[in-house]
Order: sequence, then structure tokens, then C-alpha cells
Amino acid sequence: GKMRKHYIRILTGDKVTVQLTPYDLTKGRITYRVR
Repeated sequence: GKMRKHYIRILTGDKVTVQLTPYDLTKGRITYRVR
């Protein structure tokens, strides 16, 4: 379930993703790269 949410947020490519997932640095880094 969490992976789906992460994937959807990554697709959007919003900086909010990093703030929403502070416990997951890896996900935040991925979002930054996508941006």
C-alpha cells in the first residue's frame, strides 16, 4: 500500500513528497531526481 502511494506521488513530481515522507530519505532523493 505504501509503495503505491509513493509511486503516485513520485509521478506527480512535487516537492511536497519529500516533506510528506521524511522517514524515507531514499524516496525523497528519488523525488528530487525526478524533479
